[in-house]
Amino acid sequence: MAFSFPKSCFLVSLLVLISMVLAIDVSHDGRAITIDGERKILISGSIHYPRSTAEMWPDLINKAKEGGLDTIETYVFWNAHEPIRRQYDFSGNLDLIRFLKNVQDAGLYAVLRIGPYVCAEWNYGGFPVWLHNLPDIEIRTANGVFMNEMQNFTTLIVDMVQQEKLFASQGGPIILAQIENEYGNVMKSYGAAGKAYIEWCANMAESLNIGVPWIMCQQDDAPEPMINTCNGWYCDQFTPNNPNSPKMWTENWTGWFKNWGGLDPYRTAEDLAFAVARFYQNGGSFQNYYMYHGGTNFGRTAGGPYITTSYDYNAPLDEYGNLNQPKYGHLKQLHEVLKSMEKILTYGDINATDLGNSLFTTVYTYNGTSACFFGNANETSDATVTYEGADYNVPAWSVSILPDCKNEVYNTAKKPTEEKPAPLEWVWLAEDTDDSTLLGKGEISASRLIDQKATNDLSDYFWYMTSLHLDQNDPIWTNNMTLRVNASGQIMHAFVNGEFIGSQWAIYGIFNYVFEKEVRLMPGDNQIAILSSTVGLQNYGAFFDTIQTGIPGPVEIVGRNGDENIIKDLSSHVWTYKAGLNGFDGGFFTPNSLNASSLWQSENLPLNKMMTWYKTTFQAPAGNDAVVVDLLGLGKGEAWVNGKSLGRYWPSYLASEDGCPDGPCDYRGPYSNSKCVSNCGQPTQRWYHVPRSFLKDGDNELVLFEEFGGNPLNVNFQTVVIGKVIGNAPENNEMELSCHGKPISAINFASFGDVKGIEGKFKKGTCESKNDVVSIIEKACIGKTSCKISASENVFGSTNCSGMPKKLVVEAIC
Repeated sequence: MAFSFPKSCFLVSLLVLISMVLAIDVSHDGRAITIDGERKILISGSIHYPRSTAEMWPDLINKAKEGGLDTIETYVFWNAHEPIRRQYDFSGNLDLIRFLKNVQDAGLYAVLRIGPYVCAEWNYGGFPVWLHNLPDIEIRTANGVFMNEMQNFTTLIVDMVQQEKLFASQGGPIILAQIENEYGNVMKSYGAAGKAYIEWCANMAESLNIGVPWIMCQQDDAPEPMINTCNGWYCDQFTPNNPNSPKMWTENWTGWFKNWGGLDPYRTAEDLAFAVARFYQNGGSFQNYYMYHGGTNFGRTAGGPYITTSYDYNAPLDEYGNLNQPKYGHLKQLHEVLKSMEKILTYGDINATDLGNSLFTTVYTYNGTSACFFGNANETSDATVTYEGADYNVPAWSVSILPDCKNEVYNTAKKPTEEKPAPLEWVWLAEDTDDSTLLGKGEISASRLIDQKATNDLSDYFWYMTSLHLDQNDPIWTNNMTLRVNASGQIMHAFVNGEFIGSQWAIYGIFNYVFEKEVRLMPGDNQIAILSSTVGLQNYGAFFDTIQTGIPGPVEIVGRNGDENIIKDLSSHVWTYKAGLNGFDGGFFTPNSLNASSLWQSENLPLNKMMTWYKTTFQAPAGNDAVVVDLLGLGKGEAWVNGKSLGRYWPSYLASEDGCPDGPCDYRGPYSNSKCVSNCGQPTQRWYHVPRSFLKDGDNELVLFEEFGGNPLNVNFQTVVIGKVIGNAPENNEMELSCHGKPISAINFASFGDVKGIEGKFKKGTCESKNDVVSIIEKACIGKTSCKISASENVFGSTNCSGMPKKLVVEAIC
């Protein structure tokens, strides 16, 4: 995702997929993607493999398939796979080949977005930071050093995929690949070298002979044979630059990312469905949801800066892999309708009519049959469309779909559970900062201030240390001296002679600030130490890689004597540098760490004390529901379970108290990420995902590094379940379903007869009513906070349950 443009490419097909044992011939003819000689409209969804665990992949992919997707798209994350130059990692959650084979095993297609720049709110846009430190490099432009590294990694990925025969040309699932990503948004800044670079990207990609088409997201001048595609909230008016290219929407943003201090964005199911229906109404052939499952930014992967650990994205599958209703179900219904019309949409003649007042009809005809879309883009007024003598009501900001141009079958408009956990018992130890704050011990030194990226992003933390000798006849010596620092490391903590004097941090979008605090210096040598802390490196924008990180300076001592200010600039002093903190170097977060085993203390647990480590043990919550840890009361830091990082936490950063609407969200009208926001005045993120694969039977270990100072005593583990209600009524009794103020969004199970099983495991018995119980219940209950219905044959039709007691059982989702 990008900051000024919402983002990411995706594919979801509308056909039952053919066997992938034989080679798939993929081409395009200006109207649609053609696979095995048949035109297809494709519906896709983005699932990023590192943002979930390998154990979650099959379930996520199967839920995507059940939701009507035929394609799964993923980025390839260069910095994750090549963290050190020419040293590669494709293990565990980074096993790209395993992920693609999971897609293939599910019978779905894949779109491989190699990039290798991904943006994606991922640290440094997916680039390894060692790139920044190569001599003579300029990133994302016609620069030989960069292009050599980019080609090396791209070729590595292509060779791995080809070796496993995963491209469609080899019989595999990958039908499209992407080179570069949204470069058109920033290319102008790079001038002629940018144009040359994008030409080189196209030629380099084509030379790899992968046998399937290449795409370029958001690249209006994509060189042939690259296919340019659209990203955004709405892409129905997009036209590709090549008339022989299909109309493709690679990023349909299902929601938006969240930043520390930001409100919770929310995109309604109605608006998202409206955008999809409009796209296919206007000749679209391929659209991808970004994201279909957002997942979690584990470890230090979140970019931005200031992107939260959660990357839920309000996607149809939530952060934990649960169905996000009603969005998931509403889109599933839309996909079913569109799939039923695939032949006529890809082969039929199109007749579009503008009826005025933002009302449009589109009629597709093929082999004597017709299909209709009636679209109403008016933001407030419902409309009536008269077609072939019949009237059809089309609500504002909606699309009605009539597969036979007679019967409307679809219209686009029409949390954690809390237990009482046992208190956790904590041990603690203090992060030893004396070597830095008192002694100035470091690893390298220079007579200048250096960029924090010089460490190749080994840690969030980077010490800047210098010594200042003063005597009392120095002109700067007064009773009113301050330390003034120009910073861009997102967060900084300042120490003088081992004493902490203050902290300061940026706000989202404004990362340069000036820190100034009073200091008490002493005659002789004074030790000044500044700890710079990053919260994800910049991931988007022209020349984003060159933005300074850390302490660019100047660093000054300011002496004030009356109206006179005397400034001593320390920027050119000899500075000593050290990356990381002792607890990280000693592996305090690893289970049974020998370096820390004798240091942990159980007495006098400190609260609200900065630079403190906490550790506890806990039992995994019973069952299979997703697990979260509630970190309310803590400041900022990082959390680990059994040595695996859950990511950065920052529950003390509250979202703005302004901007949340008083009433319900109105889906009508164009969407933006500032519309329908929530969570005003609350912690930006309180709950942190603990994948079940991180847990084990018996004792589990939670370790926290608290940077700011917080209280761990209220930390607890809970489970996340989808809200369900059960209705159960004997024959000739009335059944009532109630979601306690929330709308009923879907029906998981419904039967009238001798129903068997228990909650969550209901099944139909040996007899059942002749009418479709599910559709009757859906009509009576969906969208309502409660509903009543009689459990009788008058409603559901006769049964053959002779002599058996009958009952109505319904399992609904709130």
